[in-house]
Amino acid sequence: MPAVSAASLSPSFALTLAFALALVAGFLLKAWLVSRQVRHVARHRQEVPAAFAAHIPLEAHQKAADYTVAKARFGLLEMALGTAVLLGWTLLGGLDLLNQALLGWLGGGMAQQLALLAAFALVNGLIDLPATLYQTFVLEQRFGFNQMTLRLWLADLAKSTLLGALIGLPIAAAILWLMGAAGALWWFWAWALWMGFNLLLMVVYPTFIAPLFNKFQPLEDESLKARVTALMQRCGFAAKGLFVMDGSRRSAHANAYFTGFGAAKRVVFYDTLLKQLTPGEVEAVLAHELGHFHHRHILKRMAGMFALSLAGFALLGWLSAQPWFYTGLGVRPSLALLVADVPAAPNDALALLLFLLGVPVFTVFLAPLFAQLSRRHEFEADAYAMQQASGADLASALLKLYEDNASTLTPDPVYVKFHYSHPPATERLARMPTPAHP
Repeated sequence: MPAVSAASLSPSFALTLAFALALVAGFLLKAWLVSRQVRHVARHRQEVPAAFAAHIPLEAHQKAADYTVAKARFGLLEMALGTAVLLGWTLLGGLDLLNQALLGWLGGGMAQQLALLAAFALVNGLIDLPATLYQTFVLEQRFGFNQMTLRLWLADLAKSTLLGALIGLPIAAAILWLMGAAGALWWFWAWALWMGFNLLLMVVYPTFIAPLFNKFQPLEDESLKARVTALMQRCGFAAKGLFVMDGSRRSAHANAYFTGFGAAKRVVFYDTLLKQLTPGEVEAVLAHELGHFHHRHILKRMAGMFALSLAGFALLGWLSAQPWFYTGLGVRPSLALLVADVPAAPNDALALLLFLLGVPVFTVFLAPLFAQLSRRHEFEADAYAMQQASGADLASALLKLYEDNASTLTPDPVYVKFHYSHPPATERLARMPTPAHP
């Protein structure tokens, strides 16, 4: 490794210190929030809140509390493991060791860079595998939500891995090529490529990718179809089709969503949702989703994603040329390439990985801002739904979904501010008409 001056050591050490402090502070903050959530939910386990006593049985309330606590405790273990793995990849030298091994085997070049990205993804996937299996076949199974067989799980894993390679490696190769060949503004062209890829994915996903994992059948209930079609016409929304997805093959959780972009938009109902809700409740849930389109929440979020990703690529463009960015995060870069026009192994894949590993550590404290914005959008969509459909049906549907999905009615208020993208039940239903007594 070439000698590094004292001046260059200072920013490297500063980055190491800042990264370590942010990593520890972020972990302690999230652990504190989880502990608050667990204590708050457990403390309110024995009694259904008065506002829900007529609609939610105590047994269902206790199941939701137990499910929430179990998920939170398991999430804390996952978070501790993730923090240790992140530290191992960076300051403890794991990524540097992997990079040096691949350099010794493949030499510098595109093949080595793609191998580094693929090997990193593979190792991370193997590390996450036990937690994923436990969550699916132990935690979700214990509370009656898992419907997936091991065979189906393995098939999903094989498909997603193959798709990740077929889609991810070419886009990664294109970005790496731009980093090395497009000059000082490579980050702008890489950003444009990434945004174009995401827009294309929104178009092709509903038609070509999603059917690889689930079956989508046209909605056959003519009465419900007429009701939903009339709602969309009132709201000025056009979709390519109404589909029912076999979500029950994997989980008992229920949902409905819009997917696609432009002319490829389609409405998808989980089969579990149609079994649980009345036609009026289904209409109200769909009206809520249409509220997001009416208020242009999707476009606003896309615009925000475009702006943030542009800033991110610009920051990456600057950091990738700074030796201290690599050394400060535990990696030995090819410094000759950074300081002179000398052929050497490129650092582009290293820069991508370090950026993806480092940025979440420093941005975790922004979570409340994004969560608050999302909750505001949900309130706006609820208000729109109550203009286009029955507010009582919307409230009734939400109560059923809270119960069937074992969502706690008593989350910790501070935890909510950091982590809830949807308002808690007490706040959300307080703005709606009282549903009919079951």
